[in-house]
Amino acid sequence: MTDTPHLTHPRLALDFCGLNFTTPLVLLSGCVGFGEEYTRVQGFSHHDVGAVCLKGTTLKPRLGNAPHRVFETPAGMLNAIGLQNPGARHVVDNILPTLDFSETRFIANLSGSTVEEYYEVARIFDDSPIDAMEINISCPNVKEGGVQFGNDPDMSARVVEVCRKATRKPLITKLSPNQTDIKENARRCLEAGSDAFAVINTLTGMAIDIDSRTPIIGNNQGGLSGPAIKPIALLKVHQVYQVCRDHGVPIIGQGGITCAEDAIEFLIAGATGIGIGTALFYDPLVCPKINDGIVKYLLKHEMSNVNQLIGTLQLNS
Repeated sequence: MTDTPHLTHPRLALDFCGLNFTTPLVLLSGCVGFGEEYTRVQGFSHHDVGAVCLKGTTLKPRLGNAPHRVFETPAGMLNAIGLQNPGARHVVDNILPTLDFSETRFIANLSGSTVEEYYEVARIFDDSPIDAMEINISCPNVKEGGVQFGNDPDMSARVVEVCRKATRKPLITKLSPNQTDIKENARRCLEAGSDAFAVINTLTGMAIDIDSRTPIIGNNQGGLSGPAIKPIALLKVHQVYQVCRDHGVPIIGQGGITCAEDAIEFLIAGATGIGIGTALFYDPLVCPKINDGIVKYLLKHEMSNVNQLIGTLQLNS
């Protein structure tokens, strides 16, 4: 007896906010520059990923933070790049024309220091071929004493609201784990017009040089990513999924995913897309390995497509 076709070749393709992703995998912002860096890796195929998030972009060019900007930690990495970028207009006019939009989906990452800046960046990207926009609300609000937008539901909702007025393209709000109630923040952003979520952004951390007794990161603190944050990210994805599931709002789950088993856990917890970031730095070809592992899991459990796996977590009574 031969296998049925749907069990022989489970589908990894899925719909994300009306966009066709060939696989659930999304290359995260800051990890592949403005989309050109991953193409340099011999053996990488655009068929391995559903989308690429471009580097965080502000209205005006930024030089970024003083070094050191990156530091390896046990099971993770601290980074404080400081949003080094050439500015939104340069990205739209000079970088986007060099990308092949037939290969994969490209998502802009919007950053700003004021609500008005977010609006202007979204407006500039609205008049471009970009497929969707990710709102990085983990940026300090300079008008409110440096409090991060993403740690306050009111501020988060305001940023989403103005971006929604600036574009009809899909908006993905990137939620911070450094807050009291991520579910409430997700609910408020949903009401303000967010079409999807990316969960989670990095946790805030520090490393110290014991000889000089100074922080190793030039910015004093940075964002912690990598396997160390995976258990936290899984919980946050499931919490946000509880807000999203009845509305059909997808989530890009991210935080310490390095193998197929990690990705499958996030899918079960409620993620639709799977964000790959820190793992790319030590294994640039990790994506096809993760895809292969997901396919094998679907075959083992007689599932015909990856959508059947999303949000299937059975909580203990």
